[in-house]
Amino acid sequence: MSASKEELQSVTGVQLAQGIGHKPTQGFWAEAWAQVLTKWGALIGIGWVAIIAFFAIFAPLIASGHPLIMWEIGEGGEKTMSSPLVDALSGADVVLLAWGLVVPIFLMLPMIKLTRSERLRILIAGGLQSAVITVLAGVMRARYAGIYVSDEMREFEQSAGFVPKMTILIAVISIIPFLFIAIWVYKSWWRSSMVVMVAIVVALLVGWKWSPTLPNFDYRALQASGEIEAVYTLVPYSPSQGSSTMYNREPGATPMFALWEKFENQMRLDNEHRAMYSDEQLSSMVVDEAVFARLRSVAPSLTSLMSEPVAGVIEGFENAHADGSIPTLIELKGAITEYKSPGHFLGTDVFGQDVLSQMLHACRLSISIGLVSTSIAVTIGVVVGAIMGYFGGIIDLLLYRVVEVFMAIPVLFLLIVAAGVLPRNIYIMMAIIGCFTWTGAARFVRAEFMKLRNVDYIQSARAMGLPLRSILFKHMLPNGVTPVLVEASFAIAAAILIEATLSYLGLGPANQASWGLLLSNATGDTGAFVWWLAIFPGGAIFLTALAYNLIGEALRDAVDPKLKKARV
Repeated sequence: MSASKEELQSVTGVQLAQGIGHKPTQGFWAEAWAQVLTKWGALIGIGWVAIIAFFAIFAPLIASGHPLIMWEIGEGGEKTMSSPLVDALSGADVVLLAWGLVVPIFLMLPMIKLTRSERLRILIAGGLQSAVITVLAGVMRARYAGIYVSDEMREFEQSAGFVPKMTILIAVISIIPFLFIAIWVYKSWWRSSMVVMVAIVVALLVGWKWSPTLPNFDYRALQASGEIEAVYTLVPYSPSQGSSTMYNREPGATPMFALWEKFENQMRLDNEHRAMYSDEQLSSMVVDEAVFARLRSVAPSLTSLMSEPVAGVIEGFENAHADGSIPTLIELKGAITEYKSPGHFLGTDVFGQDVLSQMLHACRLSISIGLVSTSIAVTIGVVVGAIMGYFGGIIDLLLYRVVEVFMAIPVLFLLIVAAGVLPRNIYIMMAIIGCFTWTGAARFVRAEFMKLRNVDYIQSARAMGLPLRSILFKHMLPNGVTPVLVEASFAIAAAILIEATLSYLGLGPANQASWGLLLSNATGDTGAFVWWLAIFPGGAIFLTALAYNLIGEALRDAVDPKLKKARV
């Protein structure tokens, strides 16, 4: 009597000999990921990380105060079309958008002689090269945007050939290490051509967006005056776009709520003995000409927030009661606050900036600081750990003392000190986190290499005279890096929490949207609790850290040899 594969949870050696429960042979990582994908927690975590990655790439196209399409109306009625949103994109935005479109196409399209792992390696190398070009371009822009040392340098920056020369220089600098690896390590002409092609394309994109349009959000005022027509994105606000009249507004608030509040303040000046009007009081008070005059007097202060003249709303309500009916203030309040106008779905912060727009743009900061800083830490840890574990002896003794020194450094306090003496930008934060959190990866690799250095295939590699780099990174590393990769998922979550903590303290990257910075405004300037600034960014931080932890736990269980043996 035999059991079906669906009914079998585990099989014995006798059943395997009988052909029961036999499964096709899989690679190590293919089997590990197959086990990860059977865990609901890991699937939820992967789904949440995918959502964060999507918004990290496409947030500039989803949430922007710049119109997607704008038509300027001339004196004769002619229209000139442009896209302020595209003009305002930075070089990093364009490069990320390009990779967001290229990656799924490159992975999904059937390609000859390229396995999925080879495609992933190509994408990782190309993404790293693109990041190098983008960072170098940002450094160069910052260097030449400040005070110049000489007049010759100023003239060079203002010359017509400055941007092409700088982009060519950056592309050449980025090509050198990747071209060296492609030729010396892989000895592949087509990999070399890929390196050159990526450098050319990314350099052209960065050069195109070398000087993006400065942010200016007067489009709604121009639209209200009839000078332009515009089509906006799904979330028509940029993270840096704010208004003093819209500070600390609850989710769903619109500029018309601010109009009514200003009107009530004006009414209270006339009736100082009255408190905030209740609905019962508003229902008993009728609207007369004086009320409309007062409402018109406060309307111009909100013109810049509306695509249509606010006075038109008032006139429409007045005309609706031109038949002699006398409306009440509660009817006027409903007509104003329910009028269709740009809304803030998750409310605004203390600067009147849209919370949803900042939440979406902050995805890039959170996911990039986790991945980049962890990649730096893993790279340093693997190299140091491999040297300690392979050589042992005095080398291991000395290097482990270095590891202990770095373990004793409190990273958070170091970042707080660095924020006070160094420029507050994301690159410095990534470098500090990566350069001071590699000790865990080093200890894991050291332990694995100490076990592997005496196995038969390593002794054979030594006897054949293979170079040290080949023994360490081609034969030993693939068999000893598994615990490091599992630990990396937990390190990503820790890096995100460190960034959120710094931003909460006001020491995060300057002029950049952050969940931690939003969370720090939850108490407000007066100490009042602003619930939407606590729940939404706090929930995003919690869910992102939880997602990486769920993925790490599932991956740890999948590669654990004891659990793997129990599943056989």
